[in-house]
Amino acid sequence: MRGVFLDALTMKLEELDTSALEKSLDHWDFYDTTTADEIAEHIAGADVVITNKVVLDRGIIDKAPNLKLICVCATGTNNIDMGAAQERRIPVRNVQGYAGASVPQHALALILALANRWHDYHNDVMSGRWSQSPIFCLLDHPVMELAGKNLGIIGYGDLGQRAAQLGRALDMNILVAESFVGHRQEGRVPLRRLLAESDVISLHCPLSEHTERLVNRAFLTAMKPGALLVNTARGGLVDEQALADALRSGHLGGAALDVLSEEPPSADHPLLAKGIPNLIITPHNAWISRESRQRLLDGVVQNIRDWRTST
Repeated sequence: MRGVFLDALTMKLEELDTSALEKSLDHWDFYDTTTADEIAEHIAGADVVITNKVVLDRGIIDKAPNLKLICVCATGTNNIDMGAAQERRIPVRNVQGYAGASVPQHALALILALANRWHDYHNDVMSGRWSQSPIFCLLDHPVMELAGKNLGIIGYGDLGQRAAQLGRALDMNILVAESFVGHRQEGRVPLRRLLAESDVISLHCPLSEHTERLVNRAFLTAMKPGALLVNTARGGLVDEQALADALRSGHLGGAALDVLSEEPPSADHPLLAKGIPNLIITPHNAWISRESRQRLLDGVVQNIRDWRTST
């Protein structure tokens, strides 16, 4: 029984305990990365394929006669042609819940960074502005005290709920948006109210037909002036040019993103332009704590074990 990991570099396996994975099948081939032109060659003869972001479309799946199981080393399965897999009766297994501690922690760190402007003050210190100050401190960038402010949560699954818990620990008031699919739940508020009243908005919803480019010009215009936006969910939730314009205009107080619609981004990406105020972008690493990656890998191993037990 042969397995292939197509983009093992995304997991930095040398930092993890891989013994259970290695024992789960008779033989493993590990590839740091796999380009579109290399996929067919890399999975030729494989029974089990692990992919994080490598796309397995119908053409690839049809050319892999031995393929019996697809393991997505992530939560999302949008890189797999699910219809083609189903027709071949190839199960597709993902892993959920592994980043339940690390992603909310990252979201909180981004909120604190935007509110305290420590990135701007650090740059001022390193550029010599503090050394040249006529007084003992610098007060050039406004700081938002979060206690008593409203934290709006859009997407109230496990990650959204944990982010809300962290907000409450800062004495913030929590507003949770109503479901996008019409489910009425007590205590939630209409999106228009959340936008108008939230001092900070944190996105934790999946990317779907209901949420694609949710954060558009109308959304941003409806936000409370000076409010902060944080996205640790999916880049496709945001109209990125509209966000850049809202930051430049001063209507938004700041934005922090861990995800973009294009990853890695092109050099001319609208949010990589110079001069956008109070913008923080981290390279999709809210999930990358060693503990989180180990839980993810353990989840993949469990999926393989469950499959072998059932077949």
